[in-house]
Amino acid sequence: MAKQACYYLLCCVFLFGVEASSADSSPFKHSFSEFSTNASLGATWPQSEKAYSKRPDTGAPYCQAGVISFCPTGLPANTMPAVKPDDTLVVYALKAPIWEFKFGKLLADFHLMHDAVGFHHVQSGLNITMEWYELFQLFNCTMPHMPTKAELKWCNQGATCIYMGIDEKHWRQNGTLAEVARINGTIFNNFAKWVELDNNTFPFYETWTVKNATGSVWFEAFDCASWVLRAFGKMHYYGATFDQSVQLNYTKISLISSEPKFLVAESDLYKVKNIPTLLRLTAFYTHFQANPDYKVMIENLFKYMEAFLLDQTFFLYYNQGYYELPMVEPFIKLTYENVPLPK
Repeated sequence: MAKQACYYLLCCVFLFGVEASSADSSPFKHSFSEFSTNASLGATWPQSEKAYSKRPDTGAPYCQAGVISFCPTGLPANTMPAVKPDDTLVVYALKAPIWEFKFGKLLADFHLMHDAVGFHHVQSGLNITMEWYELFQLFNCTMPHMPTKAELKWCNQGATCIYMGIDEKHWRQNGTLAEVARINGTIFNNFAKWVELDNNTFPFYETWTVKNATGSVWFEAFDCASWVLRAFGKMHYYGATFDQSVQLNYTKISLISSEPKFLVAESDLYKVKNIPTLLRLTAFYTHFQANPDYKVMIENLFKYMEAFLLDQTFFLYYNQGYYELPMVEPFIKLTYENVPLPK
């Protein structure tokens, strides 16, 4: 599945024509040249990730991770380490190429990076790594399965994996291992409580950022990078002071669209009145189904390209609802954006 995910993302990147950049950005403020309201939802853009009172059912055993199970060496679910209030912890920003276990440093050349946070407990010498990623791998979070020709099933949850140790070679060799702050035990304990709460409040992964041609955001991605940015922001809220000399960039894959149109909530998708919409969605997603035969996958992708040249439409699944994206040039951008640490 990792090979198929790599194939899919890189084909999108190259076939649509990517404009790679390292523009400055910030997760703590947004500047929009225009705001819009989607009349069908009564919502102001950008759409926010939906919060849940508890984590929904993951979809297992139908949903499977494939090559590597989620968090195989992690701490048990809903357990967090605690330290003494006056202890000291060093905070590290961690980056490595995605699927490094399979492709080595190759995807670092395309700025396709995975992000995480590391902690060194000074008093004990122990290290902890925290990373937020897909329960069932990236391809499953980006496109649904089609158990039948008229059915869409998503396996798109993400979660925080917490495990002891920091694999220094893994992070430093082809990526980043950079000290960004030193915090006391009180800050860490408060942050640890937030991690557990956040893990059960925002359970769904979203690969895509969606913007208009001028850069205003319709939908934010919800992925490993956005979790790290939120984590740094929350540590700062609890009192952490970050080293502003450290410069960090984050991978962002953006779809470029004029104003999205809400189509249907997932809960209403199979009602008789929505059959035409269901048929449009299944016709779209059939082009992106995993297949052990790469020739079939290539054929399906080119069929989508033919259709795209006619209607320039993409469909997005977000907050258990489907949106139609009227795509505009350059259609997709891969950026590696510098985001300042909070201050």
